[in-house]
Amino acid sequence: MTEQHADTTSALFSRGRKYDHMALLEQIDVTGSIRAAATALGMTYKTAWDAVEAINNMTDSPLVERRKGGRDGGGAKLTDHGRRLVSTYRRLDEERERVLHQLNEVVDDFDAYYQLIRRFDLKTSARNQFLGKVKTIKQGEISNEVILDIGGEDEIVANITTDSLEHLALKEGTQAYAMIKASWVILTLDHQLKTSARNKLSGRVARCHEGAINTEVIIELNGGKTLAATITNESAHELGLKPDVQVSALIKASNVILAVAN
Repeated sequence: MTEQHADTTSALFSRGRKYDHMALLEQIDVTGSIRAAATALGMTYKTAWDAVEAINNMTDSPLVERRKGGRDGGGAKLTDHGRRLVSTYRRLDEERERVLHQLNEVVDDFDAYYQLIRRFDLKTSARNQFLGKVKTIKQGEISNEVILDIGGEDEIVANITTDSLEHLALKEGTQAYAMIKASWVILTLDHQLKTSARNKLSGRVARCHEGAINTEVIIELNGGKTLAATITNESAHELGLKPDVQVSALIKASNVILAVAN
């Protein structure tokens, strides 16, 4: 194996991510703190928080548990499920590296073709991504209503065309991803508000990050998942949003994108 091949193979494992999520989980397990893990990996605290929330949203049960209190505002630890996942992933990574090294030895242009294959990997700008199972499908002539159970008694409803339903081969019990851009989420403090939005997810504000124009609001849903919403600073101030404020998130079913793994 040449040094160039080793460097290329190492880059393939990044899957296009700037940071290694598994390394973050390992550091959280070692340090017992998201902040300390972020520092060890050269990440910002916000980036680490975003990664942890994204990881927990994509699993059936949390991989990271947060603890309140303490001098630095609390800590975090991996669940047993999280530790087993990291261990399994690292074993898989070792085997994948071994296979890729062997392929590099016998296929001269393997790196070029592997890079081409990677172009088919799913990448999306949607801030919210949830993994769930199709609970019910209500079919119509043109559009179909798909209800996705994302766990913790939380559900997401999506409207998709019949062509999309057939293309994704969705049926009850199918595992699928729901993707929602943060700018598509509407927040309200009126939990009894009647609206045409098919989705209403309730929870508490976990934190707010105010920028020059917009504020990113992270909501911890009643079921344990997290949802990100981007609203104007003016709206955030008018609603009086701050940690622990109870809020409802409204999302049109037509703004939910569904995807399945190949």
